[in-house]
Amino acid sequence: MQDFHALGLPQPLMRSLESMKFTTPTPIQAQAIPPALEGKDILGSAQTGTGKTAAFGIPLVARLLNSPRGSALVMTPTRELAVQVIDTLQQLLGKYSPIQTALLIGGESMPAQVQQLRMRPRLIVGTPGRIFDHLERGSLMLHDAGFLVLDETDRMLDMGFAVQIERIAKYLPQQRQTLMFSATLPADIIKMSERYLNNPVRVSVGSTTTPIAKIQQEIIHVSEEAKYDKLLAQLNQRQGSIIVFVKTKWGAEKMAHKLRREKHSADAIHGDLHQNKRERVITAFRDRKHRIMVATDIAARGLDIPHIEHVINYDLPQCPEDYIHRIGRTARAGAEGAAICLITPKDAEKWEAIQRLMNPDARPAARKPNPGNNAPGQGNRRRRRPRRRPQ
Repeated sequence: MQDFHALGLPQPLMRSLESMKFTTPTPIQAQAIPPALEGKDILGSAQTGTGKTAAFGIPLVARLLNSPRGSALVMTPTRELAVQVIDTLQQLLGKYSPIQTALLIGGESMPAQVQQLRMRPRLIVGTPGRIFDHLERGSLMLHDAGFLVLDETDRMLDMGFAVQIERIAKYLPQQRQTLMFSATLPADIIKMSERYLNNPVRVSVGSTTTPIAKIQQEIIHVSEEAKYDKLLAQLNQRQGSIIVFVKTKWGAEKMAHKLRREKHSADAIHGDLHQNKRERVITAFRDRKHRIMVATDIAARGLDIPHIEHVINYDLPQCPEDYIHRIGRTARAGAEGAAICLITPKDAEKWEAIQRLMNPDARPAARKPNPGNNAPGQGNRRRRRPRRRPQ
């Protein structure tokens, strides 16, 4: 599959692809779209930033445009991802499409969503909790939802949505097409796919535990006392948009406040913010009104902002897999990017777990001298892609 013209897509969809400047399919799109257009179920895995939304969005929109009846349901783990998915799908449908859509996520007005559902939308995107709320209230009907997408399924299971997904599935027709995408495919995902998918076509692009090659990783060993000063030095010497990841909601707010006092243009995003505030922060960052966004792991997945040039891990994530998703916010769609880790002595075990994930066959290396013995601000900096277990 060299281009989208060979697929026989509906003309409105082709016009949308042209206006979105989608010309050459990404590898995951080339593998997933043809069998999906044939009506086959898909079990897919791919690195973040590989064009996964269009991989399921193009066959979904083609199906809706080719039939006057039937609806499609897309479930995502987070509100932010749901907002981005429906935005992409609406672009694929086209500005003047008669097909109505509905976004069902927590943190937004239930009556307003009920009003959307009264318009009989044929495309519904949302999070499992709010989707199930509408099903229980009777405001949502899924008897004709012949197309189901489970996006970032591993994350949904991590967040405890397995029971809600199972309950939602009971409202769906038995005869349907299901596309399931996951960054990783552990045993519980494979088991889940056996329950919801029928003879799926397996598509996979690249390693889901290895960062994209165009991400230049930089590891900076630093003492706890010198950590903030080292962050400031990195921010001052770099150009372009930056995400700084921290571990707590309070830490994100505190960090953004400190950076603003240093005359940096910064804002924070975390789970305690109301949905409309989250959207304002993301929109301002997307529109380059802020150069720096300080985030908890709520932004580690699903955030697709092409101009992010640098990701700084001020705090390492609790879950090693989240490291891959964090740094995947840069180097989107073939661009280049940098990922910087500030590693203190107390981070040794976390960094070792991340290294084991990315390099399971690597031999353990002797630990480096404690960087805490360095003079303040004199971290031991190494520029390389990590290939061995940490020191």
